[in-house]
Amino acid sequence: MKRETTNNDFSIKDCTLVAVATGLKARTLREVRSIADTISPSCIYYHFWGALLRSRFDDPEFPNDFASWASHSLHDKKLAERLAIINPMDFRDLEDLRKEVLEVIDERLDELDMPSWVDEDRQFYFVHSQIVVFDTKLKLTEPQDLLRNIDLMSLGSIFYHFIDARRRNPDKGNDFSRWLHSFDGQHDSLVRSINNIDPYFTTLHDIEREIKDIVQKYYRNEQ
Repeated sequence: MKRETTNNDFSIKDCTLVAVATGLKARTLREVRSIADTISPSCIYYHFWGALLRSRFDDPEFPNDFASWASHSLHDKKLAERLAIINPMDFRDLEDLRKEVLEVIDERLDELDMPSWVDEDRQFYFVHSQIVVFDTKLKLTEPQDLLRNIDLMSLGSIFYHFIDARRRNPDKGNDFSRWLHSFDGQHDSLVRSINNIDPYFTTLHDIEREIKDIVQKYYRNEQ
């Protein structure tokens, strides 16, 4: 297959999310609602996406911290389920995501005669995130390099290029698809397949494996 060239080499980055305590905490659902209404967007980001970069995927049943707290601390399964099905990918930006969280909480508060509270050690601690980015020195120059090098990428690289990219890029797209699209549309079917991956209700390991499987299948069909 003829080697394709581009002036837009893909520099693979690695990253970590640094959790920074805000000093804000809540013992009741109403307090959570009040703080969530004004907290920094980076806090909303951390509580929805931060679990993916922690040492383990904490609670796959409740993928965001609000849902997990509602289940394990408030013991409000109904609220937990409603919060758990919120997919941040469905919202234009973090402010729209915040509004959805507030609406779900408001709906539940309207249903409760007396909202419960939790012990001090079970409070919801609001944390915001700061992303720290590293250069891995790994560069991709042609589309097949993605297949050759994906096993060399850390989970931080997958997070940065497939998830955090959606916050950074004007079109809300992932970096892999944007780069592949730069080859004059020659790999649009591959781009579409990668775009169809939902990164939220899963793990970084699964995302990495799914990208690899898609690229492998694509190049088998190209031969």
